[in-house]
Amino acid sequence: MTLDLASYLTHARWFGGKGRSYAVTGGRRLGVLGDRPTADLPALVIELVTVSYDDAEGGTEYYQVPLSCYAEPVDALEHALVGATDDPDLGPVHAYDAVHDRAAMGFLLAGFDRPPPDGGLRFKRLPGHDLDISTHSSLFSGEQSNSSVAFGEDALLKVFRKITPGRNPDITVHDVLTRAGSDHVAALYGWLESDSLVEGQVLQLAMLQQFLRTASDGWELALSSVRNLFAEADLHADEVGGDFAGEAARLGTALRETHDSLAEHFPTRVRTAGEQAEVAAGMHARLDAAATIVPDLTAHARAVRRVFDATAGLAGVPVQQIHADLHLGQTLRTVRGWKIVDFEGEPARPLAERQLPDTPWRDVAGMLRSFDYAPRVVERTFDDADSSAGEQRAYRAAEWSKRNRAAFLAAYTGRELSRDENLLLSAYVADKAVYETVYEARNRPTWVSIPLDALSRVRST
Repeated sequence: MTLDLASYLTHARWFGGKGRSYAVTGGRRLGVLGDRPTADLPALVIELVTVSYDDAEGGTEYYQVPLSCYAEPVDALEHALVGATDDPDLGPVHAYDAVHDRAAMGFLLAGFDRPPPDGGLRFKRLPGHDLDISTHSSLFSGEQSNSSVAFGEDALLKVFRKITPGRNPDITVHDVLTRAGSDHVAALYGWLESDSLVEGQVLQLAMLQQFLRTASDGWELALSSVRNLFAEADLHADEVGGDFAGEAARLGTALRETHDSLAEHFPTRVRTAGEQAEVAAGMHARLDAAATIVPDLTAHARAVRRVFDATAGLAGVPVQQIHADLHLGQTLRTVRGWKIVDFEGEPARPLAERQLPDTPWRDVAGMLRSFDYAPRVVERTFDDADSSAGEQRAYRAAEWSKRNRAAFLAAYTGRELSRDENLLLSAYVADKAVYETVYEARNRPTWVSIPLDALSRVRST
């Protein structure tokens, strides 16, 4: 299929190469669902696009682009147009991003109910749930790295955009926790794979799971709590109606129970001192790489490196399967408690690295950083010339962050941390903030001061 996919990727919300120099250097058709397209009914084509970077970092990435192909233009899908082409298999078509098209998404839902005998795609199902294939799809608009489509009130399909050859931890972990009956994840119903192998590995393209229709996003709940605090100028964080500390504590308990379940069903082991030294070296390397992108990091590098160095000689660090990219945006509050979502790990890291066991303190650090982020984001929405008001909001933001970090950590641990645990947690918090500086520099440059401010406080840890 000949389309200007490079231009399309540039404007796609989920494309991870923004701010980098790249080119589309290849493509592969993974599968087709449906018959020859007409003016009213599409064919669904799953394309895998190869993106090569020619900047200093270099490397190659793969992106999934599902296309809804019609024989004639569809006005209702004009906003999702990828282009028009004379396809060698389908003839002249107008191609649209398929997640916007109910007819195309209906092919995928039906595939989970009755897998097609051919077409290049494999639909996997877990027992225990009967799908309602009569429901229509609705695309979620807020996601960044993937695309999620709800089918009525029954199921949610997550379409992975950046595809890394190999088994996706999001599917693997949900599969295990669903079979174990975990209360802290949305149940997995099934997943989609390609018959094609890339780099000798399977390609997992999407996962179908329970739709938590009434759930509230953890990040949005936290922002609302901060706004309530800022609206009450004379009250402290523990005095306002929107105090979040109780929810932070319940979230800490949910994470601890999830970690316990993961340790029960996945392999665990203990790092050697040599392995821990390699982890510290990796943190140093990420700091070096980040400093070339965010030069302001150099002002904090010495203090951050001392934190990393303090962990290099630790021995006997327990490691296990973890979430590996945890923050408030990866949590949902339901009437039955907190749910944790998106177990695929940090998209920027290689899959082999994301599949390795790690210390649970990395997940804890991610949540602590998120509790620091929320009040700083709300603080930035104010724009006035009253410096005293700004100073007061900064003080209250720090108060909210400290209260909720403490509540979360106390519920997660239920005890005082050991010296080694404090060292590990401090290092992972700093490592996460370094990662955030690069992300913000590339995606939201005006926010880069948030993680930089956090790193400026490393001196007092």
